[in-house]
Amino acid sequence: MSKTSSAARPPPPMPTSKDDIVNTWNYLEWGVDRLMYSLKDGVDLKTYMSLYTSIHNFCTAQKAVTQHTSLSSNHRGAHLLGEELYHRLNDYLKRHLAGVHSEMVKHSDEALLTFYIKEWKRYTTAGTYNNHLFKYLNRHWVKREMDEGKKDIYDIYTLHLVRWKDDMFGTTQNAVMGAVLRLVEKLRNGETIEHSKVKDVVASFVSLGIDEADSTKPTLDVYRLCFEKPYLEATSKYYEAESAQFLAENSVVDYMKKAEKRLDEEKERVSLFLLQEIMQPLMKTCEQALIAKHAGVMRDEFQVLLDNDREEDMARMYKLLARIPEGLDPLRSRFEAHVRRAGHLAVEKVADQGDNLDPKAYVDALLEVHAQYAALVKNAFTGESEFVRSLDNACREYVNRNKVTQKNSTRSPELLAKHADNVLKRSTKATEEDDMEQMLNQVMTVFKYIEDKDVFQKFYSKTLAKRLVNGTSASPDAETSMISKLKDASGFEYTNKLQRMFQDMQTSKDLNQAYDEWRNEHIDAEDRKNDIDAYYQVLGTGFWPLQPPGTTFVPPNEIVKTYERFQTFYSNKHAGRKLTWLWHLCKGEIRANYVKMGKVPYTFQVSTYQMAILLMFNDSDTVSYDDIANVTMLQKETLDPSLGIMLKAKVLTAKPDGAPAQSGTSYTLNHDFKNKKVKVNLNVAIKAEQKQEAEDTHKTIEEDRKMLMQSAIVRIMKSRKQIKHAQLVSETIAQIRSRFSPKVPDIKKCIDILLEKEYLERLEGDELGYLA
Repeated sequence: MSKTSSAARPPPPMPTSKDDIVNTWNYLEWGVDRLMYSLKDGVDLKTYMSLYTSIHNFCTAQKAVTQHTSLSSNHRGAHLLGEELYHRLNDYLKRHLAGVHSEMVKHSDEALLTFYIKEWKRYTTAGTYNNHLFKYLNRHWVKREMDEGKKDIYDIYTLHLVRWKDDMFGTTQNAVMGAVLRLVEKLRNGETIEHSKVKDVVASFVSLGIDEADSTKPTLDVYRLCFEKPYLEATSKYYEAESAQFLAENSVVDYMKKAEKRLDEEKERVSLFLLQEIMQPLMKTCEQALIAKHAGVMRDEFQVLLDNDREEDMARMYKLLARIPEGLDPLRSRFEAHVRRAGHLAVEKVADQGDNLDPKAYVDALLEVHAQYAALVKNAFTGESEFVRSLDNACREYVNRNKVTQKNSTRSPELLAKHADNVLKRSTKATEEDDMEQMLNQVMTVFKYIEDKDVFQKFYSKTLAKRLVNGTSASPDAETSMISKLKDASGFEYTNKLQRMFQDMQTSKDLNQAYDEWRNEHIDAEDRKNDIDAYYQVLGTGFWPLQPPGTTFVPPNEIVKTYERFQTFYSNKHAGRKLTWLWHLCKGEIRANYVKMGKVPYTFQVSTYQMAILLMFNDSDTVSYDDIANVTMLQKETLDPSLGIMLKAKVLTAKPDGAPAQSGTSYTLNHDFKNKKVKVNLNVAIKAEQKQEAEDTHKTIEEDRKMLMQSAIVRIMKSRKQIKHAQLVSETIAQIRSRFSPKVPDIKKCIDILLEKEYLERLEGDELGYLA
């Protein structure tokens, strides 16, 4: 039946008999034809209602005829009439689609798509009208058949789709899909296409997904098999060919830009004309062709980008390789090795200074590498946790094992503590609060990577003690801030003693105020005038890392009365407590009335030992070495450096000139002394003493470590009662790793010590037991 004849022929007469199937169908076929071919003109409302009425009359006529018969025959009659109408419409659709198919095969490529879409839209729109027209049939006969589980019975609209799927789709879908793929290839090649054509084809494929078990539930099976699968295969083939050719003619960096652009384009096309469900498989297909196939080539380029600080290109590579499984693992390992090398090179540049290595230069070298690559991780690798881990591993390696630490594995924490001391010391150059906080954060950055945190703690506590005792801290707030940071990083136990040192300083401040009040009440004004102006710090023995004086010493008479008076006050206030005077930490100022800068006498800042020596010159301008030694009782190791500093500053002169510090040498006040400053600091640390102090600190650390390992072993054994030797070693390492990295032989020695002390016993099978 041609389109022209069906649209042009006049309508047949409306059936007069309600159960006349021939006339009823002739009338209905004319109406369906009008809807199928002449949608623009269609049928008027009156004609549409007459068509609808004829279907209603036909379907209800049989009920009236058979209403006095049995239920089964009534049902059977209605069933047969409904079936006849349904099958006539089904046959009509077959004939109609045969005509459409014969026309369609004459077209190809875009013309084929245009024809297919036009016919599909006209056919499905007509199907919608027909579905309304046959509503009564749908509601009664079709519903009853479907409820009884009859196969191949659908509502009228679904019947239209089934017929298209069976009579048109099976023979044309390959040609249609081929045309779609060629159209998309044109788009990928930079040509402009009509997106709507692909979108309409996708919609038609989706609509044809009819569930055989339940036609009311659409599926995506047809779409996935007939559109998605070939689309993905064509995509893979296209990009495999393009990427191979592009890489052969261009650089890796240019290829990455190209791949990035292609991925963005494909993602954008999904929203333009594809189904959202294709996004994930399409991206995986593109990533396989564009990235996974060439991942090795990109990774080989990574080292070049690292060496040349090509951050933007590394970011691009990261984003691409992050898309594929395990794509970044080789990059992380190469990045870690690169940072480690950079750290070692940075340390080597400053390592040649030996024992005179500047702590700031060393720490700055460590920080510079960390800062550079931390910024790279943040900017290029989006701060990804695994890259952060690689950075941390590399930094931990070069901070703890480098050229500086070859001879002494604890050199890093020692130098970091000295650098922290320099940062927190009061200097002539005022430090902004923000700068101070930034410098403390930098110290903590390196501290995070230090393995021997107990070494840092020892040296830091010693330098903190000196700053507090000598009053050289830049800021109490900065000190407390640093301790807070250490506490956050390593826990309360790590900073407990540091906090107690601060408490002692506040207690001493309150104690001095109480002492002043006591003096005013108990000492007459005349005696108070003769007192030396003094400030006392009472420090708890268990919390301060302070050694007793290394020499005998007799304090000068001028200060004896003053400190004895304080001692009386303290004994009355705290009965049973004993004060031990740490003379090597005491200091004071002496006014040199014999020599002046203009009219102002010089003031010498001295240690207590130097004070005792200089006070002897109140009685004579010249004093012998032997007299000084006998009066002060200082040992030669302390006396000689104290005199040496005053000789170097030209406060004293030796006779004979240039004579060494020994019996027979005499010393005279230099009345021609001159200095650019009114206050002259003679209380200078002696390098030999500093070196000895560092050695003593390391010895203390070793002893502390033995005790820490032993206490950890006892704790483990107390809870376990019995344990294998190897397991005890591994658990001990796990417990104290946060403080330092213990060596297995050292742990074994500690186990042997505890066996000897009968804390542990050997059992059968390499087991150890706990002895309560």
